[in-house]
Order: sequence, then structure tokens, then C-alpha cells
Amino acid sequence: MGNRLTQIATRTGDNGTTGLGDNTRVSKNSLRVHAMGDVDELNSHIGVLLCEDMPDAVRSVLVEVQHQLFNLGGELSIPGFELLKNEAVLALDEALAQHNEALPRLQEFILPAGTRAAAQAHVCRTVARRAERTVVALGTAEVLKETPRQYLNRLSDLMFVFSRVLNRYRTDGTVGDDVYWKSERLAQNQG
Repeated sequence: MGNRLTQIATRTGDNGTTGLGDNTRVSKNSLRVHAMGDVDELNSHIGVLLCEDMPDAVRSVLVEVQHQLFNLGGELSIPGFELLKNEAVLALDEALAQHNEALPRLQEFILPAGTRAAAQAHVCRTVARRAERTVVALGTAEVLKETPRQYLNRLSDLMFVFSRVLNRYRTDGTVGDDVYWKSERLAQNQG
């Protein structure tokens, strides 16, 4: 791997193509490259989120997610190869159950707002949804395993839950809350 990273500017992509892990070249506008890019962008946004103060339990999950997203990117870069295992999806399911159980039940939609960490978690959620859509599109054009799609689906759900956890997290002992949508229906029911 070290030899591969010594020359960053290879100029081989100047013609609008990029190399995949199986040594084939594809258009930089291909669905596979879009999927790889969306997963890479998601991983970068999670890196930004990790700069924020958060509970250790959330941090440890996000660090593992970054490694799994790297596996997913590797799998997407080598057609037919598998790096992301079903155990990674199960780990997200466990984290979802654990963190969602501690939250109050939602009575209304929430806005992607609140603390900076919560807002960044919402950015991660939306990028995960986009990555999922791109992987689904790729799966209609090429044969893909189910795990990448399932992982991104669960991860977007987990990022929603984490946004709620992060809106409540305070180091001073106080408890925050979500930012609720001011809907017409809710206003009529309360009025």
C-alpha cells in the first residue's frame, strides 16, 4: 500500500476516467464512482462530527463506523469483492436499539438543528441517505451485495438517533432537547 501512496498526482485521471481496485478504468461520472464519492464524503463529515464533544459511547461507535465506511469504499472500488460484513450492520442495529431506548418518544418532527454536534449529525444523516440512493442505483445497473445498502440505511437511522442524543448531551449537567417543527396541526391541537 505504501508504494501506491507515494505518488498522489498521477495525472492518469486527466482524461475523465479513474482506476478501480481491479485495474479497470471507468468514467469519473459512473454510478460506481458516484457511490464511492458519496461514501467518502460521508466518512469525511463523520470526521468533522468527531471533532465535537460527545459521549464516549457515541464516539466509539462513530470511530468504528469510519473504519466500516472505508471497508465499504474499498468494496465499491473492487467490483465483486466483499469487505463490509453483515456483522457491521448488526452492530449498527445494536447501537440504534441502545441509544434510541434512552430517548423520549417523538411527538412531532424535529428540525436538523440544535447543538453544532447535532446539526452535523443531521448532515451525516442526509449524506448517508444520498449514498444509499446512489448504491441502490448502482445495484440496479450492476450486481451488488445487500450489505452496503443495508449498512447505509441503518447508518442514516443511527445518525438521526445520534442527533437527538447530541442535542441532549451537556457537560454542565443540564439536559437539552430537540428543535421541533412548528406545524399547523400541532398548533391547532394545542390551541
